[in-house]
Amino acid sequence: MLDPTVRKPRHLAIVMDGNGRWASQRHLPRLAGHKRGLDAFKSCIQACLDRGIEVLTVFAFSSENWARPADEVSGLMELLSTAIGREIPKLQQDGVRLVFVGSRAGLSERVRADLVRGESATAQGQRMVLNVCFNYGGRWDIAQAAATLSRQGKPIEETTLAGAMALSHVPDPDLLIRTGGERRISNFLLWQLAYAELCFLDLLWPDFDSAALDAALTDYGQRQRRFGRTPEQAKAVAA
Repeated sequence: MLDPTVRKPRHLAIVMDGNGRWASQRHLPRLAGHKRGLDAFKSCIQACLDRGIEVLTVFAFSSENWARPADEVSGLMELLSTAIGREIPKLQQDGVRLVFVGSRAGLSERVRADLVRGESATAQGQRMVLNVCFNYGGRWDIAQAAATLSRQGKPIEETTLAGAMALSHVPDPDLLIRTGGERRISNFLLWQLAYAELCFLDLLWPDFDSAALDAALTDYGQRQRRFGRTPEQAKAVAA
């Protein structure tokens, strides 16, 4: 269990990578890995609630994932719709506000309706914000923010862009965890991760558990966040 004295991130972001490889290692269809990954995701939500994480943002489906095999993509869409229906009561009970972040273009009418239903049903949650990035890309996010400002006739500046980004309703992530062994952010939250601490894990997402979460949080708690300051200045600010 996590040491209660450890400094925890307010906003945790996760790239849930490795579902397909987990399935392949067990000679299972890739979709079986995604289903097991969903179980790990649900456990992660509960673990974050138990540890007082205020915002959890996950990369569920990138704008580049449309290039995957058609049966895998359709299976993921079905998995999403089914999960929303099943998990809404638990999210409501736990005070979780569900927000889907990403472009709705290209999604079926059913999936779009499910996203709206999930957000509406959990809109009153105040314990934790759960951002599910679906059909999302960091470049898309910056481009749509700039386009929004242009339509509104507003100047494109750092502060105005930040207010037009898809995650403007929450503070920027403090910690990014990526499972699966890759050391890159893969077009995820390019703007918002500017000052985040990065944690790359070799284990595959279906194997991610509370012990792995606690290890990552403990490592984060031992880091010094400077934001351009000297170590001495950062220490004084944190005191």
